[in-house]
Amino acid sequence: MRGVVTLGLSLSLCAAAASPQLGDWLEKLGLEEIESVAEPDVIAGLKEALEIGTDNAVRLTGQSDGYFRNETIKILMPEKLQTLEKGLRVIGQGDRIDEFVLSMNRAAEAAAPYAKEIFWEAIKQMNFDDARAILTGGETAATDFFRATTGDRLAAAFLPVVEQATDAVGVTRQYKALVGRYESVPFAQSIAFDVDQYVVEKGLDGLFFMLAEEERKIRTDPAARVTELLRRVFT
Repeated sequence: MRGVVTLGLSLSLCAAAASPQLGDWLEKLGLEEIESVAEPDVIAGLKEALEIGTDNAVRLTGQSDGYFRNETIKILMPEKLQTLEKGLRVIGQGDRIDEFVLSMNRAAEAAAPYAKEIFWEAIKQMNFDDARAILTGGETAATDFFRATTGDRLAAAFLPVVEQATDAVGVTRQYKALVGRYESVPFAQSIAFDVDQYVVEKGLDGLFFMLAEEERKIRTDPAARVTELLRRVFT
């Protein structure tokens, strides 16, 4: 086998039956002479790679401290509320701010596991055009595909979970209490902000960031190919 069979290449090979022009396309890319494993193994290896990558991303985010202890994806105080944060910390309410930030991260952690089924359904529905776009795309092309095809469904699935989780951990109550304390300060302005929508948005940003990291590993790091099938297909 010549070189590394990348994630994008595997996608193109698994779509061979769907496009009679595939040979010409590979020839133009200089890939027509690549020795590959049997097509059924390529397809199985591709699905396994994507399933492992998405499963890892969901597992890493959907656990206690999956967001809160990961400084890269931690959900911080919204920009709109930073003036509120500064004002409350000045008057000794910093603990309330910290509780509020923690509760937003806990809500995202509760929602993340619901992404797995949606990701895997998208894997099943990939077609040849999707494969070509991923092959000619960048190092996170598969992640970009997932964001484009699953983003709305994920947001719809996350929202009720986040709403329930925020109620359970008291984020809405804490937010109202924070705003109440701030608005009691002379000359403070009223603030309107949808906490649940913010948590959904930032939660998805963090999930896709972690998915991109997993994609990069599968593309470039042999140690990330954790099964025999992945080693045969991607080596």
